[in-house]
Amino acid sequence: MLNPQSSILFILGIGVFGGIAGAWFFQKIKVPQVLGYLVIGIIIGKSGMHLIDSDIIDSLKDFNYFALGIIGFLVGGELHGSTMKKYGKQFSAILFGEGVLAFTLVTIAISLVLYIFTGNFSASLAGGIVFGAIASATDPASTMAVLWEYRSKGVLTTTIIAIVALDDALAMTLYGLGTGVAQIIIGGDTSIWEQALRVSVELLGAVALGGAAGFFMNLIIRFSSDKNRTMIFTIGTLLIVISLSLMLNIDVILASMTLGIVITNMAPNRSKELFSLVKNFASPIYVLFFVLVGARLTLENMPGFLWIIVGLYVLFRSGGKMFGAWMGAKLTKADPVVQKYTGMGLFAQGGVAIGLAIMASQHLGELSLGNGINLGDIIISGVTATTFIVQVIGPSMVKIAIKLAGESGKNITEEDVIAKWKVSDVLDTMVPVVKKSDSVKNVVGLFSESKYFCLPVTDQKNRTVGMITMNDLKELMISQDTWEWILAEDILTETSDILTKEMPLEEAITILRQLGREQLPVVESESNRVPAGILDTRVVRKLVNNEIVGVKQVE
Repeated sequence: MLNPQSSILFILGIGVFGGIAGAWFFQKIKVPQVLGYLVIGIIIGKSGMHLIDSDIIDSLKDFNYFALGIIGFLVGGELHGSTMKKYGKQFSAILFGEGVLAFTLVTIAISLVLYIFTGNFSASLAGGIVFGAIASATDPASTMAVLWEYRSKGVLTTTIIAIVALDDALAMTLYGLGTGVAQIIIGGDTSIWEQALRVSVELLGAVALGGAAGFFMNLIIRFSSDKNRTMIFTIGTLLIVISLSLMLNIDVILASMTLGIVITNMAPNRSKELFSLVKNFASPIYVLFFVLVGARLTLENMPGFLWIIVGLYVLFRSGGKMFGAWMGAKLTKADPVVQKYTGMGLFAQGGVAIGLAIMASQHLGELSLGNGINLGDIIISGVTATTFIVQVIGPSMVKIAIKLAGESGKNITEEDVIAKWKVSDVLDTMVPVVKKSDSVKNVVGLFSESKYFCLPVTDQKNRTVGMITMNDLKELMISQDTWEWILAEDILTETSDILTKEMPLEEAITILRQLGREQLPVVESESNRVPAGILDTRVVRKLVNNEIVGVKQVE
């Protein structure tokens, strides 16, 4: 066992490195990469090599809150006012249907099983209600990770994003009311009205905090011209929102999500690149978050009847979400793909459910069910086991849903198009070629007939030996009497950075950026340096934009 004080950096390194390696392997076998993160966490965690123990996990709980806050912020960035106005009725019906039905079915099933094995009706009903409330939650992190990984876009994707975002508020409401009822049943001194008031304060407080921070960030976005500085301001604001949420005992995800919603709706155009920068910044944080979720999972020393609870929980939670989502979509006459596949995208259960389970164990942990088992232990163990199962199933179900709906790969970006092309796909072959023996006068004539700033220069065997640019000619412009006797070989720029036709376009663009150039000559191959044309970033941008527009028109 590693010493917690000396191993944190090692654990962080192993978590990020191992998580990325696991994700790469799972992508190769066509499985969502989030499962790779979880598997690495399981291997190094409490169910595997025990490199990470409970003390280390507890010491990193603030990091988990940070990760959940970023997830909430980015989810909020996807919720545009125009979309909510257009689909708000459908979203509300689907949310209510899948959340409440999952809560109801799980509550009934778990209460009956607990009563059969314990004979304690009040404790069994209390436990069933808490399990039901937790079952209504959907993990936004792994769900969004799959949608982003597969570049999903469309009405189903929009619906899933909205539901997983709003599910957190619904789960908190059901949990708050559910635990209040559970405490009343077992003889607690609380009342349902007190619980309702507490939940209302928590939810409204989260919205107010996130909203105020969003207004503040909108001012920075409007008056700051430095995108990187704005991103740093955003991360700092998000950290403040998360810390205040914890101090005020309000929902971290909802507060962070409200911050994202306010920013994306108050500054829809200015904030696009901001969300992209935050998303890139968050990549290693995502990896480590899921690795730690996997490391926490342990299924040791579980009583036999708890496995029955786990099986029924997964069955009725999944069935409730699928049928409830279908029913809500059907009643509001949603798009057929929304009716068919929304429920499949709501299986995942993660950090929110585990957090609620920990809170429930603190409220109900002293209630004994007999044989040395208390309700708090049952809740923690049961939710941990079900989280493991649905986190294995959930991401794959999201992938299947968006593929069946035909929405996978529709959120095309410039980087996606460039990544699949070669230099030959965007090459202009109609380019004049300069001979080493050409005079400057001839070179100037070629430039006057060309639209390019640089031209390839070849030797007697027609092999590219360099290039001439407009800058190379500048010093000679004032002394035109030298144009007849100064040759191209006297002013050419010899370079090893000449591109080949079969080179990946992404690699070629990187070379252009490193050299600070917009154009470079292209040859047939490394061994055959015959001129093939010019790669021009202006042409690349035009062709890439045409490709993206074409995809959108097909949609």
